[in-house]
Amino acid sequence: MTAPVRVLLVDDQALVRAGFRMVLDAQPDICVVGEASDGVEAVALADRLAPDIALMDIRMPRLDGVAATRRIVTEHPTTRVIVLTTFDLDEYVYAALGAGASGFLLKDAGPEDLLAAIRAVHSGDAVVAPSATRRLLDRLAPRLADNVDLRTPDERLAALTAREREVLAVVGRGLTNAEIADELFLSEATVKTHIGHILAKLSLRDRVQMVVLAYDAGLVRPRP
Repeated sequence: MTAPVRVLLVDDQALVRAGFRMVLDAQPDICVVGEASDGVEAVALADRLAPDIALMDIRMPRLDGVAATRRIVTEHPTTRVIVLTTFDLDEYVYAALGAGASGFLLKDAGPEDLLAAIRAVHSGDAVVAPSATRRLLDRLAPRLADNVDLRTPDERLAALTAREREVLAVVGRGLTNAEIADELFLSEATVKTHIGHILAKLSLRDRVQMVVLAYDAGLVRPRP
């Protein structure tokens, strides 16, 4: 029998944690192994418990979710972080994705969305809706404009071939492998190979980070 997905809940609101725990503990393939009320506690529990998934709030006392995410994914490569947001869409969510989070989830998400996100990330699908991440970045663009020059090419892109850069740009638009294959006239196997090379060359954790990088480097522009 497959071991259940081990989840760490990180939120400074006890009611939020209780709501998530009630949903998760009712699943035979998921178990909550710990709860943290701030980032410092989250890092300490990640060290001790090595969870598969951390559901991470952004705004917390002592250590915010961005810093906690960066430390956890650096020190525990097998732990993946899903950022919790109220969808106010501030720069902290964007920063958390850049820090290594595998995606984001609305705090008011229904049980089905919560469970689907956890299972998708744990399975290595590497896709907590890249198209949804793209929509988030589009809406963040006005707030990011003062801090990030989206027109400046990222120096890391120099490591990519022309075809790999083309694939990265299409991934940044939120397309699936099948859609990328159709658009670039490639086989899905070739698309997967290119994506694997991009992840390795640029030291990215997953497809969501590819979307963030494509946006940062100006390969993808915010939609009006």
